[in-house]
Amino acid sequence: MLEKEKRRFGLVGTITQDVITQASGRVLSGLGGILYQAAGLCGLGRDVALYSQVGQDFLPQIRSLIDRWPTCDSAGIRIVPGPGNRVFLHYPEEGERVEVLESHVPPLQPDELLTDLPRTGFLILVINSGFDITLRDWRRVVLRAECPIWLDVHSLVLTPDLHTARRYRPLPEWRDWASGVTYLQANLKEVAAMLGEPERIPSRERLDRFGETALDLGIKGVFITLGSEGILVMMPGSSRKIASPRAGEVVDTTGCGDIMCAGTAALLQTGADPVEAAGFGAELASEAARVSGVERTYDLIRKRVFRA
Repeated sequence: MLEKEKRRFGLVGTITQDVITQASGRVLSGLGGILYQAAGLCGLGRDVALYSQVGQDFLPQIRSLIDRWPTCDSAGIRIVPGPGNRVFLHYPEEGERVEVLESHVPPLQPDELLTDLPRTGFLILVINSGFDITLRDWRRVVLRAECPIWLDVHSLVLTPDLHTARRYRPLPEWRDWASGVTYLQANLKEVAAMLGEPERIPSRERLDRFGETALDLGIKGVFITLGSEGILVMMPGSSRKIASPRAGEVVDTTGCGDIMCAGTAALLQTGADPVEAAGFGAELASEAARVSGVERTYDLIRKRVFRA
């Protein structure tokens, strides 16, 4: 039993209610946030424990969904007063998506997570709102953890604004968040923010410099997502660009980076090297773009496992 528990993924972050407006004008709505990583990992048959705070308003919807995922442990979900995390996402024909945060839950209190760390085999923190956990509490978790840690900075680089379009901001303190983690995930705009120039897409030279800084912190693998161009994987002494497989008909790209994380982490835990793991993560994300929402994503990945 202990060995099985040590293979468990601890998934930390915010569960969101997303309203997505695509470039075509089509509007999609549903649960998101760390439920995308959970859908990917549970679809692959991995045991997952969720650590998140949610508002009472959409807790029943969350319970109804994850109760159908037999390998998902929701004991770490806590109800907090006030509305849950609600976000509006607009995807224009060109350029970056526009994100408007309408409400958010308070930062996670990590006591239960700290208690469960000895039973955790792989820990993932995804910053979905920017209010997910305080830096002080995150440092407590990192210092206590004895398993690999994956950090997706995501909304950490966005201004903490409500009811208006969030903007990328410089994030010089990213080293404090990343110190002690094993794997770091970011996209190009997020890397630009960590480099202190959020409006300037970094050149390959600056990407290499960022990767060197991250690896000097002790990180074993940096995964920079490049959209349709794939993933840049940086490791001590080498780097490799992984091309994205052809997705076929794209229905919804929301959560694709999250599914990449889930697929990559699942293989890393089995002992795969970062390049091999990222290749699988990219393949899984490409397939997930053919459906919309966490429920259909879980079903697609589960069917994929059964076919294999």
